[in-house]
Amino acid sequence: MKWFYVGVLVAMLSASGRGQDSVKKPETPAGGQGSGTAQSSASPQATAPTGPATLTGAPAVDNARYVIGPDDSLAITVWKEPSLSGTIPVRPDGMISIALVGDLRAAGRTPMQLADDITVKLKKYIQDPNVSVVVMADTSQRIFLIGEVGHVGPIPITPGMTPLQAIAAGGGLSAFANSKKIYILRNEGGKQLKIPFNYKQALKGEGSQDITLKPGDTIVVP
Repeated sequence: MKWFYVGVLVAMLSASGRGQDSVKKPETPAGGQGSGTAQSSASPQATAPTGPATLTGAPAVDNARYVIGPDDSLAITVWKEPSLSGTIPVRPDGMISIALVGDLRAAGRTPMQLADDITVKLKKYIQDPNVSVVVMADTSQRIFLIGEVGHVGPIPITPGMTPLQAIAAGGGLSAFANSKKIYILRNEGGKQLKIPFNYKQALKGEGSQDITLKPGDTIVVP
């Protein structure tokens, strides 16, 4: 009997030890941080406020200064009027067509001025129209280089750009260029003008060659 009681006592002590082992301690996350830190890292982070949404793909233009030209593409939005909103190309004659408004001149106007023009027209049909105009493609603001230059084709025009600067932007003259016979083709009032340009004199800083380019000009380098 004595050995029987000893065996029962040993069995009870062993079961008690296993029960204590079965109570697991909370696991510590990787990096040695406690549960409080883990919870704080999972909590949402405050985000900085974002500015007004912009149309994807729209070039960065100054709506107060950019002058719309033929072949530009405009995104016109009339708030709560989807049938009057959309992307509209500027025709070669400088006009655009909008429902209810009809034909309206866009060339020569800034986006803000054009938005005001459309607003005035729409007031006849809509109460307090809210109109915005965004330039989606400023293709009118370019000139063209053809002939003996490094890169033939259109290049963006910058305010006050001269033929010398444009040729430099186009990779310069080739070895076969006739620098004395360069000329600029320009359309004015429905007529094409041919303006001579002497590259070597321009390099010397002569004021007679300080010609300000206009959108649509074509520089021909023979």
